[in-house]
Amino acid sequence: MKLHNFFRSGTSHRLRIALKLKGLDYRYIPVDLRTEEHAGAAYRKINPQGLVPALEQDGKILLQTPAIIEWLEERYPTPALLPRDPDGRARVRALAALVGCDIHPLNNRRVLEYLRAQFGCDDAAIEAWSATWIGAGFDALEALLAADPARGRFCYGDAPTLADVYLAPQVESARRFKVDMSRWPLVAAVDRACADIEAFATAAPALQPDAS
Repeated sequence: MKLHNFFRSGTSHRLRIALKLKGLDYRYIPVDLRTEEHAGAAYRKINPQGLVPALEQDGKILLQTPAIIEWLEERYPTPALLPRDPDGRARVRALAALVGCDIHPLNNRRVLEYLRAQFGCDDAAIEAWSATWIGAGFDALEALLAADPARGRFCYGDAPTLADVYLAPQVESARRFKVDMSRWPLVAAVDRACADIEAFATAAPALQPDAS
């Protein structure tokens, strides 16, 4: 496998966690968003959107982390990232979507760069923007976790699932935007549980080859 990704990209971070939880080896290929490498012709041949990550396997290119992680789950089902029962699977998918659909897109690099270029937003304004949407999402997530008496150490149960794969990178992003995580003790507790697992720890942005 070849993983085209950027160390600080939340979507790349998710996929690194999923691959490591599955025990899969991959070749790390950095795509430097800081130098606009993702917008160049070479990378556009891999992903016409110019977004990371992209996963190459057996000459095929897989795009979009939800689709890639579902593919991993189908092709490498153990350990499972989704519960076996339909209700559990729906809940885990909903928690993951809360992060992936409602928080992350509003704090994506291309959105933040547009705010800077078109509206003259400085770092303080960017941090305020990001904190607004992270806060709204984490408020909802905290309430959902609190309402689940059988939750366990992770978002669902006592083993990491797709929901945790999405959550950990978003908490990392929250810290980067100087968001105070003490407001969400349950979310923070899940993140600490994730950090104790090698797959999450080694997937951290600061430990990637292009982190500099």
